[in-house]
Amino acid sequence: MTARKTPQPPAPGTPEPCGREATILDSINEGVFTVDRDWRITSFNRAAERITGIPREQALGSPCSEVFRADICEKRCALRQTLSSGRPVVQATAHIIDHQGRRVPIRIATALLRDRDGQVVGGVETFQDLTQVERLQKELTARYSFEDIIGRSAVMQQLFEILPQVAASPSTVLIEGRSGTGKELVARAVHNLSPRQAKPFVAVNCAALPDALLESELFGVKAGAYTDAKRDRPGRFALAEGGTIFLDEIGDISPAMQMRLLRVLQERVVEPLGGTRPQPVDVRVIAATNKDLAQLVQQGTFREDLFYRIRVIHLRLPDLAERREDIPLLAQHLIAKFNHLQGRDIAGVSDDVMACLMEHDYPGNIRELENIIEQAFVLCRGSLIEVNHLPPELRPKTAAGPSPARALTLESLEKLSIQQALERRHGNRRLAAQDLGVDVSTLYRKIRTMGITPPAQDGRARRRR
Repeated sequence: MTARKTPQPPAPGTPEPCGREATILDSINEGVFTVDRDWRITSFNRAAERITGIPREQALGSPCSEVFRADICEKRCALRQTLSSGRPVVQATAHIIDHQGRRVPIRIATALLRDRDGQVVGGVETFQDLTQVERLQKELTARYSFEDIIGRSAVMQQLFEILPQVAASPSTVLIEGRSGTGKELVARAVHNLSPRQAKPFVAVNCAALPDALLESELFGVKAGAYTDAKRDRPGRFALAEGGTIFLDEIGDISPAMQMRLLRVLQERVVEPLGGTRPQPVDVRVIAATNKDLAQLVQQGTFREDLFYRIRVIHLRLPDLAERREDIPLLAQHLIAKFNHLQGRDIAGVSDDVMACLMEHDYPGNIRELENIIEQAFVLCRGSLIEVNHLPPELRPKTAAGPSPARALTLESLEKLSIQQALERRHGNRRLAAQDLGVDVSTLYRKIRTMGITPPAQDGRARRRR
């Protein structure tokens, strides 16, 4: 515990808050303290006492690093940056250790402190306790996540509802969705929730291997099957025994491989390359493709009998452009991920960045969004991702370039989400409010204040029928 110190008088020329100013500082909810050029605290408001747990009389005159014990004090002190450069710091994030040893998340802003003659005599720092914000973010993530899948949109919430039932079933699953939509994440979630969770999950990218190699990879090889086969090598089906095998990009396999796979699914046996006796396997099959298999069946390039064997349970993952309301949640999730991996403390993205992210069509889906956030992490040296940290194709065009589309503001984004929810629920306000995660009365108020015209059909009447 920090020893109680006798307060030292502020350095000459350091302005002290007068009675009125001190009252104002004590009335605000953010912590505020000032330091002189020797880094000793010259003022410390009531919120600073509450957040740090250190009394004002103990803080005054003490070195700020002994009172404001933050993880950025030694190498990335925001106040030191301001005093060195003369530029304020805004929206920096850090953690402090309070008097009880608890780690408290905070948001920081700093500025220079000048006397009446304009001379720099120290610095001022304000800080906000983010404990409640962090707790709400965790609750929000928990509410709108399932395993490692993130989404608050209606289509993702519907997927979350059925995944436990899909997992409990032994049936074969086909997941359709474009590249980058998270097909393997869904497959892993099904496995992790299933009775097979203690057994292996084995993933195979069927498009990455030619037929000869894919056959040996899936079914194994017997010693002597070819020149270099000096010993038996089990295939992926054998390695997944008792568990789940995930066959990604199954729409790319050849007709011959389709025939072999059909036999595995029908008879639940595999025959290794060079082997003469089938081996029984107990494996659940989850297949995935970025193609329209029904269309391939019509074209005659995919076997109809295999199609119906793997499509016992069918899941379709939407493009990110079809679930734009999930983009803010996904962006925050990715920022938290990269903060952890890179040891950074980036707070989030600016409103302008969020507008750019919301406008983009994401041909690469979630994988593309992840790449965008990762690049921004490399370029961002502050605590907030700005437009200049984004790839050039996402930044608004200059006046000399093509006329850009009108940027989405947060209000217009909210209005768009409400309109989409009402259309999806055929005008039913109660169901639309559930999709949006708000109270019905809040939805009615927003419809009125934003001038939203609900769909003509009556969702309640539709529901009564």
